[in-house]
Amino acid sequence: MFVLWLIHFLPMRWIGALGAGIGSVLYRFGRGRVTRINLALAFPEKPRQERYELGSRHFRMLGRNALELSIMVWGSERQLLDLIHVEGLEHLKALEGRPVIALAPHFIGLNMGGIRVAHEYPGTASIYSRQKNPVLDRIFLTARTRFGNPHLVSRQEGLRSVIRVIKSGKPFYFLPDMDFGIRDAIFSPFFGVPTATITALPRLARLTGAKVVPVITRQEGHGYVARFYPAWANYPTGDVEADVARMNAFIEERVREMPDQYFWAHKRFKTRPPGDTSPYDPRYQPADI
Repeated sequence: MFVLWLIHFLPMRWIGALGAGIGSVLYRFGRGRVTRINLALAFPEKPRQERYELGSRHFRMLGRNALELSIMVWGSERQLLDLIHVEGLEHLKALEGRPVIALAPHFIGLNMGGIRVAHEYPGTASIYSRQKNPVLDRIFLTARTRFGNPHLVSRQEGLRSVIRVIKSGKPFYFLPDMDFGIRDAIFSPFFGVPTATITALPRLARLTGAKVVPVITRQEGHGYVARFYPAWANYPTGDVEADVARMNAFIEERVREMPDQYFWAHKRFKTRPPGDTSPYDPRYQPADI
């Protein structure tokens, strides 16, 4: 933590270069295998070398983002505002005071976008999963609560607390695109792969009357850009499978626009339909990774 604190004094270019170097090492000796499996499943049409280089770029960006945590925790407000820009804020402002779910998929800049949204809209709510390491838990909490006094709901609190927060009119920064197991999930296509996807987004939108406004944060140059998209019309439809498929299709479209920035180090395809083998099982070796 002391080293991370020292890093925040460095110029952004230096932090980026140092983080990219660390990311390159982690790709070769860390969770690179998980990333290569994910990319093989998502982009089977790409040559193996192209996917390898895509994964390498992803880890360099991931390493940079990890070191920029120092700016999130100890940087000045001015530094953060200069680092994180916002586009399309009018789509959120048009719904001010109404229930809104800001759909924020797991791109590398996710936490940067969350900080900027909280700064623009004090009281913004989100779900928080406690870290096993108490020091890291304290660091992440500090980063996420520095500006705007955001309301963090523990994942263990369940949907009732989330519904109450959304109905209060606070934008709810929601991250529903990870593999949380089979509970409250259905298998929906993601890059053509049946993927365990929680049904919380359409359920929450239906129960609260909230509009869904996607927000995607991307690394760009030496900073980040959080872009809001127009609110989804006719959502939810009442057909949970179709509504979940729409969410996955939207995320897939954004991933194809910047495939090196989606969080490929996560075991997104771990939970399988009955009879299927996990592609991450050490006994199983997907072809051509």
